[in-house]
Amino acid sequence: MQAKSYKHLFFDLDRTLWDFNRNSAEAIEELFYKHKLDQKLSVEFPDFFKVYSFINDELWAQYRKGEVVKDELRQQRYLLSFQHFGYDDAPLALQFNDEYVSTSSSKTHLLPHAIEVLEYLKQKYNLHIITNGFVEAQNVKLDNCDIRKYFTTIIISDGMGFRKPDKRIFHHAMKEAGAKSANSLMIGDDYGPDVIGAKAVGMDQVYLCAKPVSGQIATFTIANLKELLDIL
Repeated sequence: MQAKSYKHLFFDLDRTLWDFNRNSAEAIEELFYKHKLDQKLSVEFPDFFKVYSFINDELWAQYRKGEVVKDELRQQRYLLSFQHFGYDDAPLALQFNDEYVSTSSSKTHLLPHAIEVLEYLKQKYNLHIITNGFVEAQNVKLDNCDIRKYFTTIIISDGMGFRKPDKRIFHHAMKEAGAKSANSLMIGDDYGPDVIGAKAVGMDQVYLCAKPVSGQIATFTIANLKELLDIL
């Protein structure tokens, strides 16, 4: 499919540019052994990480729906993971969470070809960020990875009262960027927030997904960032 003429490209951050899975796993493993959780929980890291990942994904899904607030997510995701293994220490869970945010955000692994693609696209388009992450984490990621310079507008949902796929965050981002849905393209890895959200405001979408699920239809679907160069 041939791309139409776009002026504005809106990128998601986590798992689209910033390698969330690698950075997150590295940070949690470091803290797991720092706090001797292998001894306190009597569990090896891979088993703990599997349980945590499930709990964290569930809480984030609830957060996106407005069913839990930021502070609940902050307090619960590690506490519930600890409790799964019969260990109940709320202060440590909260400390672990805050150290995780700081440690993971400081890591600089990007997805393959991220810089190459941004360098190329910056010459042709206005680039922007729309992310559902937390302000204190997302700003550190952008700065430590030295990618803030590529983006004209950076929209972080934290504190706004709404988040992707809510139409309001897309309208707000387009207003801030001086863009219109007809000349904008959303690029992201999360089908609901990124693709469905963009569709709802009439914006074309690029779905970054190595293994698309049947029925998940986007304007473009790519397996890696470098395929953007074939579209744009």
